[in-house]
Amino acid sequence: MSATTAPASTRLVTLDALRGFAVMGILAMNIVAFAMPEMAYLSPKAFGGTSPSDIAAWGFGFLLVDGKMRGLFSILFGASMLLIVDRADARGNNPRSVHYRRMFWLAVFGLCHYFFIWWGDILFLYAAVGCVAFGFRRWEARRLIKWALGLYTLGVVLTSLFFGAQLAVASAADDPTSPFVEAGREVRAEYAKIDREAIDEVALYRGGYAAIVDERLGNAVNPFIGVIMMMLETLPMMMLGMALFRNGFLTGDWTTDAYRRIVWRWLPPGTVLTLIVAWLQWRSGFDYIVAVNAFLAWAAPGRLMMTIAYAALLLLLVRRYADSGGIARVAAAGRTAFSNYLGTSIVMTTIFYGYGLDLFGQVDRWTLYLFCIGMWAVMLLWSKPWLDRFAYGPLEWLWRTLARGSLQPMRRVPGFQ
Repeated sequence: MSATTAPASTRLVTLDALRGFAVMGILAMNIVAFAMPEMAYLSPKAFGGTSPSDIAAWGFGFLLVDGKMRGLFSILFGASMLLIVDRADARGNNPRSVHYRRMFWLAVFGLCHYFFIWWGDILFLYAAVGCVAFGFRRWEARRLIKWALGLYTLGVVLTSLFFGAQLAVASAADDPTSPFVEAGREVRAEYAKIDREAIDEVALYRGGYAAIVDERLGNAVNPFIGVIMMMLETLPMMMLGMALFRNGFLTGDWTTDAYRRIVWRWLPPGTVLTLIVAWLQWRSGFDYIVAVNAFLAWAAPGRLMMTIAYAALLLLLVRRYADSGGIARVAAAGRTAFSNYLGTSIVMTTIFYGYGLDLFGQVDRWTLYLFCIGMWAVMLLWSKPWLDRFAYGPLEWLWRTLARGSLQPMRRVPGFQ
């Protein structure tokens, strides 16, 4: 075997296919944030309008994809992390060294992504949280699940208290007899800036590349704030991924009936809870403070239920069509998820930002999903032919090379996956 030929490796098709669905779903979640001001993701009132069509498109995203695909991606990150650590241990390598080198370079990729491509990066978050998650690698599945649910609940409670307090204080703004009237008016005034900020964002992202990078450099603290804000959502999801890998759920070892029970146990209540939260936002007239509370706190329980149900539902789909060409292409997109994730950011910002096609703020919500479908087609079309020839996606190869400190073989050995 030549030095430029990659050795054989064992793939778990279930993990690859789930990761493929997740990276495609991440785009469905992010497409509004690529093409509209940031707050438009949370509220149609912030940009685009509140016509029945706009509200329906927002509701579609909020109900079906908002947070669920990120949750699934986090679960799969935890599972993959454990798989890589276990394999390093089995080969006699130092798993701690292997893991932290990977997380260091992932953090570098994440910061480059944030500063030079798109503000919505999750790679730096995953690298930071992944460093913490490593400490739980030896826990058995039941303990991981208990602690994950406990930490997730703690995160929901703390977030509800913090942003709920803002909502409570803001409600006093119109009551002159309230001792909190001035504080309430200050909170309302801060949220009233969102409309002006949306206009400024449109001007920024329809401008030149240098101005966009300068704005990011001026907000260099944002990735670190994101870690603090998202720690108690992302860490529990990674821990669940580790547990569901340990107990065979993610590797497809459960029975078909067991997966179906998970779907029926968690999808209906999760959907109902999410619909209630959507209704509360609509009833408020998409008030910005309500939208923030809904996104960060109220939707979290239903989001978790639906994420687990989605995983079970997709595993049933993968099991049923495991030998189909479609699942093979989805699995290939999952094996090149890192390249697809960053590649999507490059393509979408080029389409929507001023240094590209300059469509930022020019496309309505429903039409954005056509761009999403087009990018899905690109992912499915390029990933498998690439992997038929090469062992890794281009950025997967670069990450592996940097983490190992030596040039990694790229060509695929015929007959191996």
